[in-house]
Amino acid sequence: MHQSVPALRPRVLHLAQPVDGGVARVVLDLVRAQLAAGLPVAVGCPRGALAEGLRELGAEVRDWPARRSPGPELPGEVRRVVRLVEEVRPALVHAHSAKAGLAARLAVRGRVPTVYQPHAWSFEAAGGLTGALARCWERWGARWADRVVCVSAAERAAGLRAGVRAAYTVVPNGVDTTRFAPGPAVPSPQGAGHETDRPLVVCVGRLCRQKGQDVLLRAWPTVLGALPRARLALVGDGPDREALRLRAHPSVEFAGAVADVVPWYRAADLVVLPSRWEGMALAPLEALGCARPVVLTDVAGARESLPPALAARCLVPPEDAVALARAITGLLTDPPLRAALGEQGHRHVVSRHDVRLTAARITTVYDELLTPAEHRAPRHPHPAQDSAPRHPHPAQDSAPRHPHSTQDSAPRLPGPPQDSAPPRLTPPGRGGTGRVVPGQGRGAGRP
Repeated sequence: MHQSVPALRPRVLHLAQPVDGGVARVVLDLVRAQLAAGLPVAVGCPRGALAEGLRELGAEVRDWPARRSPGPELPGEVRRVVRLVEEVRPALVHAHSAKAGLAARLAVRGRVPTVYQPHAWSFEAAGGLTGALARCWERWGARWADRVVCVSAAERAAGLRAGVRAAYTVVPNGVDTTRFAPGPAVPSPQGAGHETDRPLVVCVGRLCRQKGQDVLLRAWPTVLGALPRARLALVGDGPDREALRLRAHPSVEFAGAVADVVPWYRAADLVVLPSRWEGMALAPLEALGCARPVVLTDVAGARESLPPALAARCLVPPEDAVALARAITGLLTDPPLRAALGEQGHRHVVSRHDVRLTAARITTVYDELLTPAEHRAPRHPHPAQDSAPRHPHPAQDSAPRHPHSTQDSAPRLPGPPQDSAPPRLTPPGRGGTGRVVPGQGRGAGRP
């Protein structure tokens, strides 16, 4: 009796927690690009907006109930990841952020090729005993990551300084440059429309200590001293909302979480992100994609997200409300300079930070991990780089394997070739091995 061949199961399993803010947007954009490229993926994450957005894209979504921070629920969360991997049988697991990285590595423990992407190190977010424990875990857990993907060279350097010895690849964040693009400034949904005589500063980000909105509110009275009609909009929500409201000047608008931030960027005269720490924030890339100038604190990834010419006018020290106010005032009072900086930034984002480039670089990482050593094409790393080990050990350090893994050497293309073949990831269970089948991947049987 003839039996139909069952459909192939997803070959890449993304695991995501948190499910809001920048991490969720990265996962959503990456999955969208991977599906468009023909890569079969599944995503495990808690229920909510991310899960719904992924389903709208046509991705297979598996419910993974998990809290944002580690706690007594962790053993159960790890067991659920074990079951999820058994059900999906992926060729590769890609864990996003500290919590998913913790649960995934404890569950998989090297049995399936694993990519871990911290999206800013957890030990930078906490001090004292919590920070020390996070640092110890990252050092130990690195043995169960075949590759650690950092979004900036600065994030990689922070990992090395903390003693996290791993096989690293730097893949800068990307944004959808067809969505985050120049366009007419239209009134925002909450009424903070573009008024040429009332300059508008916009800060997009989760309302929390990391994003530094409290520093911006300390700087704002000085800005008003020079520009009394200036307005500030905080776009986003988070645990610090009420505390920030109590200290905010009446000219500050709390827009809350919005479905579409593009109108806010286009309405803005200037976009500000005064973060205390980052990997590489998305908001500045989104703003520059819309040709809006930015002012950022000089934390990890910020300098790498800007064209070199913008650094002098657009970067300020973290926690420095005086320098922040000076930079904001200087740009608000110089419209031609703002226009020039915005245009330079737009060209930079299109050439270096298109999300299709990011997805292509991530696929290169997948293919390298899933291609048997005997089928890999020989590589010729730059003399200043150390090639990454094929079998990472927690005590080893490595630089990116691929010459396109760092921002400085990223190809200046709007996206991967339209006629390129989708990644050929190994169907699990074939060929008598649970990891890869010889002859499949970028180094074998592909042009």
